[in-house]
Amino acid sequence: MRDKRSLFLFLLLLLSLQAYSQVYKNEFGFQSDNDSYLAQGSDRYYTNGLFIYFRRAVDQSKLSEGLEKKIYEITAGQKMFNPISGQAPNPDRHDRPFAGYLYGGAALTWLTSRESVWKAGIELGTTGPNSLAEDAQELLHSVIGFYEIAGWEYQIRNQVHANFSLQYTKLIGRSAGGSTDFSFDGYVHGGTIFNAAGAGILFRTGRINQLFNSGSHHASIGHQPKTKGLTEREFFFYAKPELSYIAYDATIQGSLFNDDSPITYGVKPLVFAQTLGMNYSSKRFTFDFGIVIKSKELKSRAYAHQYGSISMYYRFD
Repeated sequence: MRDKRSLFLFLLLLLSLQAYSQVYKNEFGFQSDNDSYLAQGSDRYYTNGLFIYFRRAVDQSKLSEGLEKKIYEITAGQKMFNPISGQAPNPDRHDRPFAGYLYGGAALTWLTSRESVWKAGIELGTTGPNSLAEDAQELLHSVIGFYEIAGWEYQIRNQVHANFSLQYTKLIGRSAGGSTDFSFDGYVHGGTIFNAAGAGILFRTGRINQLFNSGSHHASIGHQPKTKGLTEREFFFYAKPELSYIAYDATIQGSLFNDDSPITYGVKPLVFAQTLGMNYSSKRFTFDFGIVIKSKELKSRAYAHQYGSISMYYRFD
């Protein structure tokens, strides 16, 4: 009986170790952006964003030498914008247009063994009443018990949009102990919703993995992994100062093809953003909380803006 009990305990331990060391190839989760997460009592400008993601890692044993991972991604999302308040029935009070953007997208990420990351994506979506932003804000305010909204009749009009994006990240250096690193991060967006380019530096400190194994690049998933992570569980703080050149933003300027939106503004071409946050990633889960602080984005009396972002992801086979 004792031998059977010992055998059972050994098998249980073996199974638990196998589960602990497993890398999962699929990831599903969401990201929620809202200025109310900062508890400042504001409800303005980029007031809410909700995004749903599914990612899947390609069999890494079939990838070429030097390519560590390749990850497919599909997403659906909605962004909503309003002036200094969601209750602005008088257009004289508007310092930013009411606007919504509803879209679906797909992306492909390549992560190399030298810790560079390339991500290319496409989005197809719509602004205007078809974005359902007014309905979503009304529902949100009703459920939470916020004030009644007013002023959406002045929103950016209906327009179908297509946009492309390219992002590049490259490790600059990592400390000898492996607890701190710096990376260059740059992007380009082009299309009918948002045309911009930007660059910044990503700083991480804590228990961190290589970029190709890190939750900071949604790379905790894998399939037949080539290289083991530096840690089983990540927990780190990060900061990313970034300077962007904004050429066009349809949620501020309206359609590229007509000027039928009742209230529009010009964009401020140079925008500085500072992102601060923390990330925890285990084999199964990622939790991330960030604060985004932006300089003034449009040519009006609008103020600079900041908001919070919460992300949670679950990995599985």
